[in-house]
Amino acid sequence: MGSSFLLTKEEVDENGDANMEGALIARDKVGVQDFVLLDSHTSEAAFLNNLRKRYQENLIYTYIGSLLVSVNPYQELDIYTVSQMKLYRGVNFFELPPHLYAIADNAYRVMCNEYNNHFILISGESGAGKTEASKKILQYYAVTCPTTEQLQTVRDRLLLSNPVLEAFGNAKTLRNDNSSRFGKYMDIQFDFKGAPVGGHILSYLIEKSRVVHQNHGERNFHIFYQLLEGGDKDLLCWLGLERNPQKYTYLIQGRCAKVFSINDKNDWKIVRKAFSIIDFTEKDIEHLFGIVASVLHLGNIQFEEDSNGHAIIRDGSQIKWISKLLGAHLSILQEALTHRKIEARSEEVLSPLNVDLAFYARDAVAKAIYGRTFTWLVNKINGSLANKDSTQKTVIGLLDIYGFEVLDTNSFEQFCINYCNEKLQQLLIEMTLKAEQEEYELEGIEWEPIPYFNNKIICDLVEQKHKGIISILDEECLRPGEATDLSFLEKLEEKVGDHAHFVTRKLADQKTRKSIDWVDFRLLHYAGEVTYCDNFYLLLIIRDCFLLSELDNRRRPETVATQFKNSLTSLIEILMSKEPSYIRCIKPNENKEPGKFDDFLIRHQVKYLGLMEHLRVRRAGFAYRRKYELFLQRYKSLCPATWPHWHGPAAEGVERLIKHIGYKPEEYKLGRTKIFIRFPKTLFATEDAFEYRKHLLISRLQAKYKGFLGKRAYQKKRKAAIKLEACWRGALARRAAKKRTWAVQTIRKFINGFINRKKPLCPENRDFVRLSQYHYLMKLRDHLPKNVLDKSWLQPPSILEETSEMLQKICMRNLVRKYCRGLTAERKVQLQQKVVTSAVFSGKKEGYLESLSQPFLETRLSEFSKNDLNPKVLQLIRGEIIKYVTPVIKYDRNGFKARERLLVLTQSSAYVVEMAKIKQKIEYSTLKGISTSNLSDGIVVIHVPEDNKQKGDVILQCEHIFETVTKLCILANKQSLVKVVKGR
Repeated sequence: MGSSFLLTKEEVDENGDANMEGALIARDKVGVQDFVLLDSHTSEAAFLNNLRKRYQENLIYTYIGSLLVSVNPYQELDIYTVSQMKLYRGVNFFELPPHLYAIADNAYRVMCNEYNNHFILISGESGAGKTEASKKILQYYAVTCPTTEQLQTVRDRLLLSNPVLEAFGNAKTLRNDNSSRFGKYMDIQFDFKGAPVGGHILSYLIEKSRVVHQNHGERNFHIFYQLLEGGDKDLLCWLGLERNPQKYTYLIQGRCAKVFSINDKNDWKIVRKAFSIIDFTEKDIEHLFGIVASVLHLGNIQFEEDSNGHAIIRDGSQIKWISKLLGAHLSILQEALTHRKIEARSEEVLSPLNVDLAFYARDAVAKAIYGRTFTWLVNKINGSLANKDSTQKTVIGLLDIYGFEVLDTNSFEQFCINYCNEKLQQLLIEMTLKAEQEEYELEGIEWEPIPYFNNKIICDLVEQKHKGIISILDEECLRPGEATDLSFLEKLEEKVGDHAHFVTRKLADQKTRKSIDWVDFRLLHYAGEVTYCDNFYLLLIIRDCFLLSELDNRRRPETVATQFKNSLTSLIEILMSKEPSYIRCIKPNENKEPGKFDDFLIRHQVKYLGLMEHLRVRRAGFAYRRKYELFLQRYKSLCPATWPHWHGPAAEGVERLIKHIGYKPEEYKLGRTKIFIRFPKTLFATEDAFEYRKHLLISRLQAKYKGFLGKRAYQKKRKAAIKLEACWRGALARRAAKKRTWAVQTIRKFINGFINRKKPLCPENRDFVRLSQYHYLMKLRDHLPKNVLDKSWLQPPSILEETSEMLQKICMRNLVRKYCRGLTAERKVQLQQKVVTSAVFSGKKEGYLESLSQPFLETRLSEFSKNDLNPKVLQLIRGEIIKYVTPVIKYDRNGFKARERLLVLTQSSAYVVEMAKIKQKIEYSTLKGISTSNLSDGIVVIHVPEDNKQKGDVILQCEHIFETVTKLCILANKQSLVKVVKGR
């Protein structure tokens, strides 16, 4: 029987090609489920193509060996049901398609069988699905792990810790409506039976700056909005809060307090329920919300300048609320916000702050309070998750951490995030190589060293003791005297300037120099180059707030950078002691659209997640390895000696099988328990032969089955077929007659409708009119205007004239709306400025019409404005944002001597600059007016009062007079004071 099912040479020659292609079609459509099986494993294009194929078929998971790549589908997929969880429970890792549950179950099974600890590292960009992946893994363990009624409480606390941490640590960003703004490592503790019995959470680098500032289109942390939206009236009254978020400075900067996709009221209920289950007392909750409210009150504190230029608080209502909620003395609070302590030998002196520094001090206090509160919250949750049983536990750790980031402006937080990713990439490659080497040694296969990029050189650049960037940063922050951004940069250039992965403007070549600012530096990370904005550092890194025990401690505090380095070192030590699993999350597009695959964006993430490097390391040896028993069971039908049963050892059966198939020596190796196949094409050819074999066996079985039908059965079926045919013919005849009757009635109806077409709508003409309307609208669809300037419109029938007019208006509105929405932010700003120019100069000044087609620029210097300004000038005005720079000719009021100058416009003042000096500062609030002639001479006069601070009117000549005057009057808000006078 066995030989009757084998292929003959003639059968292969006749049918082989067609069936091989048929087997390849499915693979070409959905890709391979493990990138290791890609033939072109070094090709980024092949990698993206495989990812795209799978994503378009809603196959969002793909392996690189044991690493899982997950692409956010931005839609609900039916792959997270309880039945799916049960399907993956206890199944061998590669037996089922790639899935999050396979990673979770494999970690759990190995932990239970080998009694060792595991961790699952989840990383990716904001919006890639890290938080959701972490939740899904927790839900999987909650459903599939054994439990008791007593353990149910622990399970509930593990699950409900998420909404609490999300409320205080997540926020809406431009990329994600529920973006985690902190790194989280959670240990889930299991007893010897495999039941979850406790947990512990570590948090990293909460984004405290979000408390006091949000970019346009972003929000503060969720808890603020949840409290205002969901808190009952009595609670808000006790906290001194109003329900409207527009009342609070810290909540309105992003201009999107209300978000359609977020239900703050419902989320508030979930958080309140979670507090009760996690074992928070009412006193804890009362104090917690008191602190949250005090942060909002802090943001509403305003400072004014007294006669000495010092900051004072005139309205003390907010301070009183903070004093009540925090239990702090009123005078101490006021002193903390308006003074600073200066150590002079053994004495402490209080120095008053100016208004700018007072606002900075206020924000620093708010950030410190929120950061410490978040730490307290995590510790409180840990107390409720702690297992009091002293018996030994095994753990699975979940690390949900931010991926490598490259933004337009990269601050200290991006520096820490990317440093963290450097360390984790180093860990990933080292542990992957270690696992590969151990498997080779276990199977008795010779290990060949694999070349790879070792990013230890970059980690050392950041963290090396006394020589690394963090150590240099500490020295600058803690040394006596005033530390500035420039002094820090000079120190970096002195100590690490010769490092191959460090570049500044001064050290760069001519081509690179243009893209680096005077006070920036660039690191060449494993994932690419990142330019860091140095002027964020010294303001952000000094620790803001201390424990009570720290207040009496005379030692210098650790900087935030050192704290982060130490906590990261501890995390790496924790991870090194555990067996790893990896999940890399990818965001397919910026608009959260299902099915949209943005190649540029995904290529960017593939690079920064180090996926190609990991694949290269994983593929350096053998692409595929499988236990002898499983390989033989699947492919035994391809060899006469092994089909249908092999009675000897599985290793010998596999050796016999691959010799029959025709494997070449360089294509495989035989280990102690597994076969190792080097090339994916070898496996594909074997799989295609198997698929062909399977289909041939099925067709032969079907042919044999037909032979079992006797003549009697045949006759019975023939009679039934004749009867069925007669019934079918009758049915067809009745259907044709009915169709003819319908056609006659329809023709009559439309003839009658045509005759009565000019009458008002009635039963006689309704169908004809509706058809006419339909044909007109279908024709109109193909002849719509293409843009707002196209005034053509299809002539309607008389009965549709009113409708046509209405549709024309709607169409034109839609075109206008589409045009407006298509405008970029830069273009909108240009148009807004041109509107102001029109209001000021239209019909009044020569050259106005010629200027309409000329775009306004942000600077009239040869490069970026800040790059061409002297660093000393930048240092003097660093507290202000530069909006515009242009060369001008300044004329003295006496003698009208011409002098070349730069006019620098910031958000609050205009500066007349000569080289490294500020010759004159003009505050917009002192402007009396702006005058220019109606001639095209470029002369503009800025009218300012003559006093101790100002020298009187300023006479300038500008090449771009319309641009300069427009930007000046917009920034100064003095449009109504601009005058165009006749003559010079």
